[in-house]
Amino acid sequence: MTNAGTLRELLRHRLVWPVAVLVLLIVGNLVFTPSFLSIEVREGHLYGSLIDILRSAAPLALVALGMTLVIATGGIDLSVGSVVAISGAVACWWIAGLGDQNSLGGVLGAVGLALGLSLLLGAGNGLLVAAVGIQPIIATLILMVAGRGVAQLITDGQIITVNSDPYKVIGAGYWLTFPVSVLIVAVMVAGTLVLTRRTALGLLIESVGGNPTASRLAGVNARRLTVLVYVFAGLCAGLAGLIVSSNVSSADGNNAGNLIELDAILAVVIGGTALAGGRFSIVGSVIGALVIKTLDITIYTIGVPTNTTLLFKAVVVVVLCLAQSPAFRARVLGRRRRGPVVPDPAPPASKTEVPV
Repeated sequence: MTNAGTLRELLRHRLVWPVAVLVLLIVGNLVFTPSFLSIEVREGHLYGSLIDILRSAAPLALVALGMTLVIATGGIDLSVGSVVAISGAVACWWIAGLGDQNSLGGVLGAVGLALGLSLLLGAGNGLLVAAVGIQPIIATLILMVAGRGVAQLITDGQIITVNSDPYKVIGAGYWLTFPVSVLIVAVMVAGTLVLTRRTALGLLIESVGGNPTASRLAGVNARRLTVLVYVFAGLCAGLAGLIVSSNVSSADGNNAGNLIELDAILAVVIGGTALAGGRFSIVGSVIGALVIKTLDITIYTIGVPTNTTLLFKAVVVVVLCLAQSPAFRARVLGRRRRGPVVPDPAPPASKTEVPV
């Protein structure tokens, strides 16, 4: 294959443009902040702008991870923000009622209770979609609205503040110099990659999203897989809720996880997963989450006015999505597909020619 052909194949890869935008954002930050890439160790912990990006992107990356598999089956989950709020609210409510908030057993009980409830909420979404037959956007919209109210009931409309060192480790702690929240994301991503790319699970999920009728006729239990991916999305959102509430040692039922579902969907799209279902990219969704959080930091670094922040962010996202579109690139670069070249017919023989 020629160099030009190799370059064309590279440009068609779904991860090229997200990675290119991420690199461009980092370079832009370097222009305004020369020490942007500097990482140092303080008190046995890694510090630096890149570490801050990884920490801030951890909850979004988890939610995007679950959203990726849901979208791959042709669904959508608008309730993940509410599950984030409920998870953090339940954990902080339980810890606040402990006699000793630093009790490791009590904190583990709070974490187990929060994650167990998140799994049940995800299962509820999956059953509404797979068993009852409600459209995913409607089924999850129910929990999106009701779940936010449940979180406010748990917190009694107030911000629950806790002072628990073991609980603080989840969102603000470090292990072997790395942020614990980032390590949690790494373990979840690695486990998901193994299950979806080293087993038949990923192919089954893509088949359900790509052609549900054909997959059912082939013997794939589409309902069970649909419930499974929504349960997984609930687990990821529950973990994100623990990280968010642990990082600030408090639970806010009104604002925690607010609109994170939209950023998660955007991260999934940036990562190259098709909204119509079928093909998906776990790594792409994580890169998409990093792009969104790096963009947030870039907006403040370059001094974009607050009243135009959302517009600036929207413009960047639109440019990225257009760059990912093969049809748009072909139109802009003038590289339309051409049919096979048909040779011109041979001219008729002259009457004066004498056949040999």
